[in-house]
Amino acid sequence: MNLHEFQGKQILASYGVRIQRGKVAQTSKGAVDAAEQLTEETGTSWYVVKAQVHAGGRGKGGGVKLAKGIDKVEGVSDSILGMQLVTPQTSVEGKKVHQVLIAEDVYYPGENKTCEFYMSVLLNRSSGRNMIMYSTEGGIDIETVAEKTPHLIFTEEIDPKVGLTDFQARKVAFNLGLSGAAFKDMIKFVSALYSAYEGSDASLFEINPVLKTSDNKILAVDAKVTIDDNALYRHKEIAVMRDTREEDATEVEAGEAGLNFVKLDGNVGCMVNGAGLAMATMDIIKMAGGNPANFLDVGGTADAARVEQAFRIILRDGNVKAILVNIFGGIVRCDRVAQGVVDAYKNMGNIHVPIIVRLQGTNAEEAKKLIDESGLEVHSAIALQEAADLVQELV
Repeated sequence: MNLHEFQGKQILASYGVRIQRGKVAQTSKGAVDAAEQLTEETGTSWYVVKAQVHAGGRGKGGGVKLAKGIDKVEGVSDSILGMQLVTPQTSVEGKKVHQVLIAEDVYYPGENKTCEFYMSVLLNRSSGRNMIMYSTEGGIDIETVAEKTPHLIFTEEIDPKVGLTDFQARKVAFNLGLSGAAFKDMIKFVSALYSAYEGSDASLFEINPVLKTSDNKILAVDAKVTIDDNALYRHKEIAVMRDTREEDATEVEAGEAGLNFVKLDGNVGCMVNGAGLAMATMDIIKMAGGNPANFLDVGGTADAARVEQAFRIILRDGNVKAILVNIFGGIVRCDRVAQGVVDAYKNMGNIHVPIIVRLQGTNAEEAKKLIDESGLEVHSAIALQEAADLVQELV
């Protein structure tokens, strides 16, 4: 589950990470009120207005602007709220901005130079260990840094038996070229950041930039946070932060129906029971000359109601030219699934794309007979290659 910047910062602050403080507003008038409260609490007189959407690169799309005075906040906020923000991480349609974060100005003048760093905590899937990835080149796309100056990216892997050690936190501060008060503050920052990552069961904490202020304080100016969905039952206070407006509406509906669904860009809809079989099905579709339009796992209880709901979700995609139903009858009998397909087909009325049903396992022969004798425009198959050949023929 992805979080907004202000939500990620709330988690960081609860673990002792110093953050760029701010307040959220849904209207331009509310933004002015937020700015007034922020001035009382922090003394800031300039304000950074940030669009709150689940996407990076907001500044490039005009979603981050500076208001040089409280009299500028309403106009700047009004120019961002309601816009379709297009960034390198959104679709061409962009995302509608429903709320803005009014944040304090932390780039104030002082005796020392301000510096921006990049830092993230995530799982290194190659080693199976968490790692801290960081760079002196903060404030820009880390992908660009990795491509052009890979020697400026450092990593620190964490032994799960020991956790983050003091010497590792000091090594991070040293590699970032810090000294004195900033060096000590960075050590505290790194330790608190890793505690937030572990404590919230996150799969990603990305701070870009981490700022060294002109008075040598280390703080998080941004926060991109992803929480492991499987751990949300342990974090009710985080689960309520979910903003379904930022998610694909079809995926949200599928989740409410108990279906595991991910929309893709192809032309062949997939309905499968089991994630592994779903991956193999998408492979066979590609090999047959088609492109998967979705990943959809109906689970082990593929009754008529669930199958019908799955059909409706798949058919909302106008790019779908055929649907491949691939069910292995283990937990659920094939004839039960076949009956569900037939009932769903009849209940939905006109389905204008060909449907290929491949059933294997318990009562597969009975299921094939049931479909063949239904009188519906449904193509049955038992072998996977047979289903693949039908996909190639019909798409």
